[in-house]
This record gives sequence, C-alpha cells and structure tokens, in this order.
Amino acid sequence: LPREKTKGAPGAMAEQTVIMDENAVSRTLSRLAHEIIETNPEETTVCLVGIKRRGVPLAARIAEKMTAIEGTAPAVGEVDITFYRDDLTTHSEQPVLNATRIDFDVTGKDVVLVDDVIFTGRTVRAAMEAVFDLGRPHTVQLAVLIDRGLRELPFRPDFVGKNVPTRHSELISVNLREIDGEDKVTIKE
Repeated sequence: LPREKTKGAPGAMAEQTVIMDENAVSRTLSRLAHEIIETNPEETTVCLVGIKRRGVPLAARIAEKMTAIEGTAPAVGEVDITFYRDDLTTHSEQPVLNATRIDFDVTGKDVVLVDDVIFTGRTVRAAMEAVFDLGRPHTVQLAVLIDRGLRELPFRPDFVGKNVPTRHSELISVNLREIDGEDKVTIKE
C-alpha cells in the first residue's frame, strides 16, 4: 500500500496509508449494489438513504449502479442526524443543521442506510431514529464503505465494502469526488 507523508501536528509528519484508491472505491460500490439487489429481490420496495455527509453521494452512486444492473431506479433520500445524536454537546456548541430530504414514504419499505464509515454505532442509531420518525419501514439495513470496528453500540452492517480493524488512535479519512474532488480512503495514526 502506498504511503504518503502529510503534515500533522506542528513539527511532526503524520504518515498515512492509502487503503482504497478511485478504482477500488468504484469496484466496491458495484459489489455493494449487487449485494443489495441479491438481498432485496423486490426492487420496488428498496430505497437508499444516505447519512449526511459522505453517505449521501455514496447512496446516489450505489443507486446509479443498481439502476444500471436492474433497469429501475431505487428511491434515494438523505438524512441529517445532527439533532438525533446522543453526544451532541461534545461535537459543537452551535451544531450545523442540514436538511433531511426523503421524498417518499418509508412505511413498508426496505430502507438501506448508507454511510462512509461505521465506528461506534452512534451515527447508525441516530439515523434509525430519524427514519422511524418518518414512518415504519419493513426492514432497515446498513451499507458502509468502511467498517473500522470498535463498536460501542450493537450494530453490524449488512453490507460492508471493506473491513479495516483499527485502534482508537487511528483515523480513517474517506474522500469523495463530490465533496473532496477525489476518491480515496486513507488511514493514519
């Protein structure tokens, strides 16, 4: 795996390892699209909900790949979990609220939550609460690009792009072209 030197704390150089490049991200999203279709053969009930921020473009890309495979487009929405977090006060004095945009009824649907990284599980819990405030889905499934382990809550993704066991001191960074101008996943100490 390639290593890059990046500027860390003043006077120190942080070393990061690229664990997924653009091609790996694309292949992984294709595989996730196939797995979601195989698990949910009734495509009319499947909808994807991206968790703000990087889960949103991932959900859109998976939906594009599902459309190319099946010929029908799943409904796609996005959810902002800011006010559903149980650790809100530790993140910011003035949280930034982004809009939840789910333009379809989730009741009776197979909702696939999509996020870039699962870590403690708190984001997933918050996203589930937000979805259940909108209706009662038939199922709620979880698709993540990276599972880094170290869960604090008992959530396990149904669809995993890559398992990357980490230590608490390590940081996984997911860059996506829609937000960061490139597709790349790195890990650094």
